[in-house]
Amino acid sequence: MAYSISSMNKVILIGRLGADPELKYTPNGTAQAKLNLATSERWKDKDGNNQEKTEWHRIITWRRQAEFAGEWLKKGQLVCIEGKLQTRSWEEEGQKKYMTEVVADNITMLGSKGDSGGKSPDSAPKTENSTEAPQDIEDDDDDLPF
Repeated sequence: MAYSISSMNKVILIGRLGADPELKYTPNGTAQAKLNLATSERWKDKDGNNQEKTEWHRIITWRRQAEFAGEWLKKGQLVCIEGKLQTRSWEEEGQKKYMTEVVADNITMLGSKGDSGGKSPDSAPKTENSTEAPQDIEDDDDDLPF
């Protein structure tokens, strides 16, 4: 059976959280969590010196996945994020601004800071995938780090 994929928007990241997740609720009670994830790339330069570059990723998740993040995830923890890229735009002082973020539909705990790996606690809730942001959300861009 032959099939073709015309496009795909899929992101998989493994890294450490730069801060505890920010869990908020919309006026209609929908949970939203924002996370900052660091991924690092290491290599040796031409002189044999170790080099490292860290990339920061803005992650957003909704509903039960957001509540899971708020309850179980902490700064420094190793996690796997699966989701899609989404770019938002807005006007600020007459200038068009853009932000690309990962909308996470699955977050897996891989261990805590200093751990080489691990599993989610047995009592951790099972989460269902939900990648779509509620339509009545207004993002507050005043708290952006850039």
